Amino acid sequence: MVSPMRVLSIDPAVRNTGYAVLEGDGKSSKVLAFDVISIPQRIPQSAALSAVRTHLVNVIKKFEPDEVAVEGIIYVQSHRTAISMGAARAAALIAAADHGLPVYEYSPKKVKKAVVGKGTADKAQVAFMVRALLGLSETPPPDAADALAIAMAHLQASDPLKAKLLERRLV
Repeated sequence: MVSPMRVLSIDPAVRNTGYAVLEGDGKSSKVLAFDVISIPQRIPQSAALSAVRTHLVNVIKKFEPDEVAVEGIIYVQSHRTAISMGAARAAALIAAADHGLPVYEYSPKKVKKAVVGKGTADKAQVAFMVRALLGLSETPPPDAADALAIAMAHLQASDPLKAKLLERRLV
C-alpha cells in the first residue's frame, strides 16, 4: 500500500502560472487547492517572476507539500517565448529548492496520456477529464487544469502499479 502524498504541481508561465495541491496515493486524490497566478502585462518581467516565486513560496508554506511536480520544457518556435518560459520555470524551481522539496518534471505528452489517455489531447479535453476524474463542480481555468493534470500524473507515477505509464525524472 502506498501512503498518501501531498504534491504541489506547477504549470509555469510569466503571466499565468497554474498551480494545484493534491493529496493522494495514485488510486484516489483529494484536491486541496488550485488557482492561476495572474500577473498583469504592465508589470515588468523581473517583478512578475518575483511575484510568481513569492506566491508559490506562500503556497508551500500553507500546504507543506512533500514533493513538487512541474511541466517539462516544451518545444516552441520563438526564442523569446522559450526564454520567458524558462525564466518562469526557474522561479518555480527556486521556490521549491528554497524549501528543500524534491522536484519532478513531466512532459506535456506524458501528462495528457496519464489524464486523457492520449498524448495529443487538447486543453479542453484535459480540463474536462480533470473535472470528471477529480469530481470538481466546475471546469478549472486552463492553466489550473494543466497543473491539476500534472499533479494527477505525478501521483500515478508514484504508485508502483502505475509507474510504468510515466517517465519520472528528477530535475
